[in-house]
Amino acid sequence: MTTLNIVTLISAVLVLSLVCHYLDAKYRWQLSAWFCGESVNPFAQGTHTVAEKSDPKDEEIAALKARIATLEAIVTEPAYALNEELKKLSRQ
Repeated sequence: MTTLNIVTLISAVLVLSLVCHYLDAKYRWQLSAWFCGESVNPFAQGTHTVAEKSDPKDEEIAALKARIATLEAIVTEPAYALNEELKKLSRQ
């Protein structure tokens, strides 16, 4: 085997391994386990589910959505619009 063949073979194995791990991570196909000879059922629902964690970002997003809803209620209130018109007139 020439050097080019060896480099090509190693590169191909590396790329296939990376694609396999990517598909495992994204779609949970468990290809790596299958290639290693493990007996796994990719259709089992309860075995590899991601635990629902309470992320601080999710809590912050929920709080911000609640604040936006409150502000929208205030801004769309007719008295607020009337008050803004009165402020504009008093500035003139």
